[in-house]
Amino acid sequence: MPHAPSSVEELLENPRLWRGRNPAQGMAGLASGYEKLDRHLPGGGWPRHALTEILTEHYGIGELRLLMPALAFLSTEESADFSEPGWIAWVAPPFQPYPPALQQWGIDLSRMLIVRPKTDKEVLWSAEQALSSGSCAAVLLWPERLDDQCSRRLQLAAEKGGSWAIAFRPLAARAEPSAAALRIEMRASTSGTRLSILKSRGGRPAVLHDVL
Repeated sequence: MPHAPSSVEELLENPRLWRGRNPAQGMAGLASGYEKLDRHLPGGGWPRHALTEILTEHYGIGELRLLMPALAFLSTEESADFSEPGWIAWVAPPFQPYPPALQQWGIDLSRMLIVRPKTDKEVLWSAEQALSSGSCAAVLLWPERLDDQCSRRLQLAAEKGGSWAIAFRPLAARAEPSAAALRIEMRASTSGTRLSILKSRGGRPAVLHDVL
């Protein structure tokens, strides 16, 4: 076995060799602004260029507050992906975003786009186009339904455009398959808000209390 070490070294130098690695490694996450959450997310933050799903029992329990620090950063900071701050697109929000509150969080309103498609099919089409355009830093969408195939299309579009996709879905979607890199369930009670990380590419499920 005298030549084994050199043979291994030659093999490792072969450019055609595939080296397995954790897909979560090599790309820092987008800091959420909440240290407790970031500690449980691979890369130390929201997965970039990927689809995140947030499942809630109803809207208005803090799901937007969870995203505000990251969205504020994206709306004001240039990055390697954008020569200027990217657009923050809201597709079919169930409410009218309140500008003063967004400004308080530090979001640049001039970088916001609100899209109101007429049908759920148009919601998904609009989100996919925005994600793959290469000009949106983040795309938030509120689809009526999101099957596995559609989630895969959104995931691919996010990768193509270097954008962050955030889909808001009801708790009933928990049992449905999804290509999302991250799925978080959010529940509110008298004792506070609970976050359950249901799926995290490169990470593990976890239950977090008092994050917000």
